Amino acid sequence: MSFNNEDKISPLYETRNNVFGDILGWILPLAFFILIWIFIMRKMSGGSGPGGQIFNIGKTQGKLINKEDVKVNFKDVAGLEEAKEEITEIVDFLKAPAKYTKLGGKIPRGAMLVGPPGTGKTLLAKAVAGEARVPFFSLSGSDFVEMFVGVGASRVRDLFKQAKEKAPAIIFIDEIDAIGRARGKNAMTGSNDERENTLNQLLTEMDGFGTNSGVIVMAATNRADVLDKALTRAGRFDRQIFVDLPDLLERKEIFEVHLKPIKLAKNIDINFLARQTPGFSGADIANVCNEAALIAARKSKKQVEKQDFLDAVDRIIGGLEKKSKIISPNEKKTIAYHEAGHATVSWMLEYASPLVKVTIVPRGKSLGAAWYLPEERQLTTTEQMLDEICAAMGGRAAEEIFFGKISTGALSDLEKVTKMAYAMVSMYGLSKEVGNISYYDSSGQQTGFTKPYSEDRAQLIDKEVSKILDQQYQRAKDVLIANKEKVEQLGSDLLVNEVIFKVDLETIFGVRKWKSYEEEQLLKLDKEKAKTSSKSKKDGKSS
Repeated sequence: MSFNNEDKISPLYETRNNVFGDILGWILPLAFFILIWIFIMRKMSGGSGPGGQIFNIGKTQGKLINKEDVKVNFKDVAGLEEAKEEITEIVDFLKAPAKYTKLGGKIPRGAMLVGPPGTGKTLLAKAVAGEARVPFFSLSGSDFVEMFVGVGASRVRDLFKQAKEKAPAIIFIDEIDAIGRARGKNAMTGSNDERENTLNQLLTEMDGFGTNSGVIVMAATNRADVLDKALTRAGRFDRQIFVDLPDLLERKEIFEVHLKPIKLAKNIDINFLARQTPGFSGADIANVCNEAALIAARKSKKQVEKQDFLDAVDRIIGGLEKKSKIISPNEKKTIAYHEAGHATVSWMLEYASPLVKVTIVPRGKSLGAAWYLPEERQLTTTEQMLDEICAAMGGRAAEEIFFGKISTGALSDLEKVTKMAYAMVSMYGLSKEVGNISYYDSSGQQTGFTKPYSEDRAQLIDKEVSKILDQQYQRAKDVLIANKEKVEQLGSDLLVNEVIFKVDLETIFGVRKWKSYEEEQLLKLDKEKAKTSSKSKKDGKSS
């Protein structure tokens, strides 16, 4: 078969450009990468986690608190009348400055709340945020601390810049000791101390060339002894408000606040609860009320009763009961007479703390425990300290009298009385032989490598401490021997019941003739309240 030239197929090549497709091919990948970049930048500037806040790292971490967000007012803060008066004045100054400035007064630059943990420093700040009608910035001292150099100072500048823009305003820095420690200590040569830079910036902002009087700084700490002196001076923190542990009357007011939401039985005596919690802070009292409610709920009760509060106090002070702990009969008898010795001596001495409750049920790390009601006093005399030492030695004295041998159960008692005796001799100057000398260093700069007294004086101090402890131990034995039959009855009751109370001691020894000043004040207040309530009822009936 043959082909002609006319039968040949000649291909024709033609090039066409798809402009729209080319445009999409360039734009879509570029737009995709731009969107990813925007997403990453937003995450880094406003998100959390690794890399978060990278572009806002120099911005303040303080939160602007709105009044609607805080439901705490001054009426919710009980037992801090003097501190509330100081803080209320600052709030009033911001609300009505003309009342004070017309007499030439100036607004305070700052107020520092100082006191033990749990006493209500942060609660006072919350009350200020709830009462003040001005912007309130809240942050912690650790919010200024960062691994990057210069961040802390930058955050301080940004914080005060925002506060000045919204002036008058209040800044609250909780746990200010995180950045306010004294400068120049433990500094490494050639290193950059970021904390000191932050503190320097804070000092400049509070009282420097660019100071604005419309910003008040409030701070809280429980370690005022480590703060830099330039920070605590007048002109920066003009007022240092000490928030101490509540006394008996203040504890009663705090209980009244925390018992409001709890369904109580009718026989609850708030005075009794206040007396059962010596040395408790406001936070401890709130914990007692909560624990009591939980214990009552665990027992399927409809109301919280008196015993629930006692169990809550025991739980917080001593720990959980360990009834399953195996104790031999001889050990149990030794523990019972040991605790009976403590109870007897403390009951028979005028200045010793009277017993509230004693138990031989193991609780926490202890095999037996006794609860006392110490008198709340500001000054302690020699006689009072000697009575406390004697009462603490009563347990070991009882073991020697009734068993003719002693055990290791008095370890905590011996540790306590040894520290008290050394404090009497070397700190308080209560020894005639050593004299009116105190080797106590309130600044805390004294090291343990050198003693501030000679070897002869050290021997004299040791001799006086041994003399005090020997005399009080013999005194405790004399008290127990004089009441030997009653101590045996008390020990037998403990072995049978495992727990005895103040009423049981009154049955055996009679009513204790000494009453504390606080108990008398409570009784006086109750009588006055009863009179006013009866008078108001009579007035209501007559009207």
